[in-house]
Amino acid sequence: MSLKRQWHLHEVNVRTNHIHLVVTAADIKPERVMSDMKAKATRVLRKMKAITEDQKPWTEHGSTIYLFTQEELDNARLYVRDGQ
Repeated sequence: MSLKRQWHLHEVNVRTNHIHLVVTAADIKPERVMSDMKAKATRVLRKMKAITEDQKPWTEHGSTIYLFTQEELDNARLYVRDGQ
């Protein structure tokens, strides 16, 4: 996904009221990945005029889960792709 950060986007599912992502980001906590993704998406939405400068499009937090095994990664990808 990001060569600069060396992140890998495995799955994404954009819903009307939330987003699911499965991202590999070595040596970075999931909370930081979520925060950075929200910040970038907010900048893009504002640039596109999809939201105003004072709108806050995100909840206070979100779900961040560590995936340690290939099986956990595969299950997360399956959930994001098909489990909605």
